[in-house]
Amino acid sequence: MTSDPPATTRQGTTIAVTGPELDLVRYDASGLVPAIVQDAGDGAVLMLGYMNHEALARTLNTGRSWFWSRSRQEYWCKGETSGDRQWVREVRYDCDGDALLVLVDQDGNGACHTGNRSCFYRSFGTTPADGG
Repeated sequence: MTSDPPATTRQGTTIAVTGPELDLVRYDASGLVPAIVQDAGDGAVLMLGYMNHEALARTLNTGRSWFWSRSRQEYWCKGETSGDRQWVREVRYDCDGDALLVLVDQDGNGACHTGNRSCFYRSFGTTPADGG
């Protein structure tokens, strides 16, 4: 039997945006833009996901981080299954408009599906190539 993720009283920040602002985002040939997720409190880089126009709009409108799963070909809201939710504080785009930075408050264990706080927990030269 699967238990529901714990309830939280946190809320994300919804971000009012105009059509012309959204038009500044440049998507790749697959209609995606990389979105780096960073902890708003301590600056740790938590993960990298991909957003299409709809996932970005959902993120801005709900205050939760939404992504497009390239493997499953579906939308996913970070933490709906695990309880490790992300509460959006700010969304930025880079000078070329081809990358996003999503600043969040991270709930739960962290952003990585492995149980680590950050997906970037490995460093070259310190971890055997086979992971063991």
